[in-house]
Parts: sequence; C-alpha cells; structure tokens
Amino acid sequence: MSSQITKVLAALAAVAATSTPALAHHSTAVFDMTKTVEITGTVKDFQWTNPHTWTDVTVEGGDAAGVYGLEGMSPNYLVRNGWTKHTLKPGDKITFQVHPLKDGRKGGFMVSATLPDGTLLYNLPHRE
Repeated sequence: MSSQITKVLAALAAVAATSTPALAHHSTAVFDMTKTVEITGTVKDFQWTNPHTWTDVTVEGGDAAGVYGLEGMSPNYLVRNGWTKHTLKPGDKITFQVHPLKDGRKGGFMVSATLPDGTLLYNLPHRE
C-alpha cells in the first residue's frame, strides 16, 4: 500500500513540475503602453482565437507601409464589448488605435477599432 501511495505522489509531483509554465500569462511588456498611435489599413486576417485574438492589417503609403500584427483581448472579453468573430473581415478598411511595439517593428496591442460604418469598438477597458 505504501508503495502505491509513493508512486501516486511521485506522479503528481511530476505533473505539477511540468505544468508550471502553463500557468504563466502573456505579458504586455513588449508593447509601449504609454504611447498610442493611429493606423489605418485593410484587414488581411482576423483570428478569433484564445488566449488572444490576432489581426493582420496592411497599411499602404509612406514610412508606415507594411503588414502590422495586432494582438487583441480574448474572444470572451471582446464579446462583452460588442465584438463578434465577424466584426473584422478581410478587405475591411479600419482605423486602429494601437500601443506600438517597443522595438519599432510594425505591430502592437490594439486599443480600439473604428469600423467602416463609423462604429467605434474598444479592445481594452474604456472609461468615458
């Protein structure tokens, strides 16, 4: 009996030791949360996935030209802010408010999106 308990405890310890990294949460440390920039572009792809949504946006013209990768909140959170998996569609021209990446690459953390019909949806908590 004692040997079975020892085996079970050893197995539980092994599971606990290997699952610790799964408890970590994604950090916003790569984004400059003190700055907000505006980009307008065409949605290339919108991924309604956990733990965070992802949007690829093509911006044309000037120094800002390129494809931007924008991280968003989880689908569960966005639904409570009025979003659906169909809110952003490939080909839509959208204006985004974004906390840019600190390293200067084209991308960031989405603050809000202004849809083609003028609807403003927030990705992050917003206080009026």
